[in-house]
Amino acid sequence: MFKKLIDLFFPKICCGCKEVLLQHENVICTWCRHEIPLTEFYRNPDNEAAKKFYGRLPVEHASAFMYFNKKGIVQEIIHSLKYRGHEEIGTVIGKWYAEDLKSIALDQTIDCIIPVPLHKKRLRQRGFNQVTAFGKALSETLQVHYDPGLLLRKIYSETQSRKNRQQRAYGSETIFDVVFTDEHHGKHFLLIDDVLTTGATLESCGKAILKIPGAKLSVVTMAMSHS
Repeated sequence: MFKKLIDLFFPKICCGCKEVLLQHENVICTWCRHEIPLTEFYRNPDNEAAKKFYGRLPVEHASAFMYFNKKGIVQEIIHSLKYRGHEEIGTVIGKWYAEDLKSIALDQTIDCIIPVPLHKKRLRQRGFNQVTAFGKALSETLQVHYDPGLLLRKIYSETQSRKNRQQRAYGSETIFDVVFTDEHHGKHFLLIDDVLTTGATLESCGKAILKIPGAKLSVVTMAMSHS
């Protein structure tokens, strides 16, 4: 009875279209799930996300789950996660995409999942890292270790969305560092983030990770800007 009253006065809203969710729906309504522009990059090794890193960073696999279009459903979903604190979105997307990644046996080769870290100041401001729930859901579904402490952000910088490609590339070169031990040698790391735009941040993180002797790198993001 109490739950019914809560649902009546505070109905659960779809993070995409903002309509009231039906009883069987969770976080994203059925209509939005069908309308989300999925990339299906995981099916093709030579995809748009992988091409972002050609000549810049050696990756075993690179893919993004959704296309990010300004003023579209995916922007609304990502912004609800990132700026409105709806971390459950990351969980839903992580579990959803993990099933796709399992279909290409990526879970059989990955040893550790690493999120792009926030600087301590940004983490205090926002209260959470927007890719944590996504990473934990991937970890749980793929049964791969999740390690948010391996990669460190040394320098605080303004949000990447306000920078052009040159500014991002220049500003990301020395921002990240990696803390590792002998047990990390020769491992295959899956680096994750929310949106792939120019790839500068992921490139910088990847270069830090590849300081680990014998390390291999793959990259997965929730979305990629659709140019």
